[in-house]
Amino acid sequence: MKVIIPAAGRGSRLRPHTYSVPKVLLPVAGKPILGHILDQVIGWGGDEFTIVVGHFEDQIESYVTENYDVNVNFRHQQRLLGLGHAVLTGIEDNDKDILIILGDTILDADLTEIIRSGKSAMGVKKVDDPRKMGVVLVKESKVVKLIEKPVNPPSNLAIVGVYYLRDAMLLKSALEEVIKKKVTIKGEYQITDALQLMIDWGEAITTFPVSGWYDCGKPDTLLATNRYLLDRSDHVERLHNFPNSIIIPPVSIGVDAWIENSVIGPYVSIGPGAVIRQSLIEDSIIGERAVLNQCLLNNSLIGTRGEVQGHYRQLNIGASNQIEL
Repeated sequence: MKVIIPAAGRGSRLRPHTYSVPKVLLPVAGKPILGHILDQVIGWGGDEFTIVVGHFEDQIESYVTENYDVNVNFRHQQRLLGLGHAVLTGIEDNDKDILIILGDTILDADLTEIIRSGKSAMGVKKVDDPRKMGVVLVKESKVVKLIEKPVNPPSNLAIVGVYYLRDAMLLKSALEEVIKKKVTIKGEYQITDALQLMIDWGEAITTFPVSGWYDCGKPDTLLATNRYLLDRSDHVERLHNFPNSIIIPPVSIGVDAWIENSVIGPYVSIGPGAVIRQSLIEDSIIGERAVLNQCLLNNSLIGTRGEVQGHYRQLNIGASNQIEL
C-alpha cells in the first residue's frame, strides 16, 4: 500500500524551533514526530512511502533513510499551496490505493481493518467546537458533504487528517479539477474539495472513528502529545544511573544525557547528550545537547543546544539560544 505523508510545511506556529529544524523532526517522547508516524503506519501495513518535502528537505531525507529500511520517495513541493496541492505532488500515475496521513498528526487508531476492507474511508472525531476544522455530514454510513471551517457547523464530526482511498487516480483527477477551477480557501487548495468532487462523481466514502487525535502543530499541543506518548510507552532505561537525582516516570532520556542533583518528571523528554544540573523539570521537552543549570521548568520547550541558567517557570526557546538570570 502506498502512503503519502505531506511534510513540506514551515511550522510557523512552532517558531523559533522551526527556524532550524523542520516541524516533522521536532522531538516528542524521545523520537521525531515523523518517526512516530512511520512506526505506526508500517504497523498498519504500509510498504511504500512518498514524503512530500520542502522546508529543510535534506534533514527529512537524511532522517528517514538513516533510520528506516523502507521503499521511500521524496517529492519536492515547489510552492506551498495547501494540502490538496501537496497530495497531488505525491501521487504517481501507477498508484492504486493510497493512505494519506498528515506529517504533524499522531493518531490513537488502528487502520489495519480499514485498509484490508479496500473501501474508501476517512478518519473523524466528535469535537465540541468544529468551527476551525473540516467537518463531514454522514447519511446511511456514507459521507455526503464536507465543509471546511464552517461558521455554523452542521455536524460535530471533525476531519482528523487521515484518509484511505481505494482509487488514487480518481483522487488525482479531482485534485486537478480543483486546481484547474482555482477552488481555494485563503489561497490554498484543500483535499476536502477534491473529496467532495469524488463523492459528487459517485465514489462511496465512509468514516471511521479516531479515539485520539494529537496535533503537533503548536507548543501546547506538542506537549500534550508528549504526555500521551509517554503514558503509552515504557521509558524506564537508565532511571537510576544519575547522582543525587530523582526520576519520576513517565520520562524519556536520550543516549549520553547526563542528570545530576535534579528532579526530573513526570512527562519529560530529554534529548541525546543533554546536560541537566540542579534543576526541577516537569512536563517539558528538552532538546539534544541542551544544557540546563539551576532551572525550575514546567510546560517548556528547549531546543537543540539551548542553554538555560537560572530560575524560570515556563520557556520556549529555539536551537542554540542562551538564557541567564
